[in-house]
Amino acid sequence: MAILPIVEVPDPVLRKVCEPVTHVTDEVRGIVSDMFDTMYDARGIGLAASQVGILQRIVVIDLQERPEGDAGGDEAVEDEAEADADGTRNPHAFINPELVSVSEETSTYNEGCLSIPEQYAEVTRPARCHVRWLDTDGQPREQEFDGLMATCMQHEIDHLNGVLFTDHISRLKRGMLMKKLDKMRRNG
Repeated sequence: MAILPIVEVPDPVLRKVCEPVTHVTDEVRGIVSDMFDTMYDARGIGLAASQVGILQRIVVIDLQERPEGDAGGDEAVEDEAEADADGTRNPHAFINPELVSVSEETSTYNEGCLSIPEQYAEVTRPARCHVRWLDTDGQPREQEFDGLMATCMQHEIDHLNGVLFTDHISRLKRGMLMKKLDKMRRNG
């Protein structure tokens, strides 16, 4: 279990296409575990292996949804014991995930990315997606996702293909977002 360094733009590794995992081994399960540790530490809800410099088709997602009536929002729960007690953690690992189909209906979310810290933009994507993947036992799985899970899944699969959420917004908005990121980095 380790917290891995998160790769940030403009690192070229984020633009590389990840290779499929040929066999789900203990090493792959170790990467998945480290990715979950890294994602939780960074207070994210999704992480692709390329974001930690590993060019394999591995994604972890945990929307960490809170029970009805909890005003905590989409942020992760800080205390691991609290997360487990509240049942808010619901980790999912996807090895070699692929989009089988997507809906014509779209939805728009204000997306962010651990590799583009503290920057957000409205991104429109298909509202539903059907995904095929291997689980951590190497077993094939398929499921249709909607809502935030569909958005997150498409966002993370984009990472595996060298695509960032900023590629889905206008050149003007992307330029403004990157200027804000540069200013934030300069101001420390």
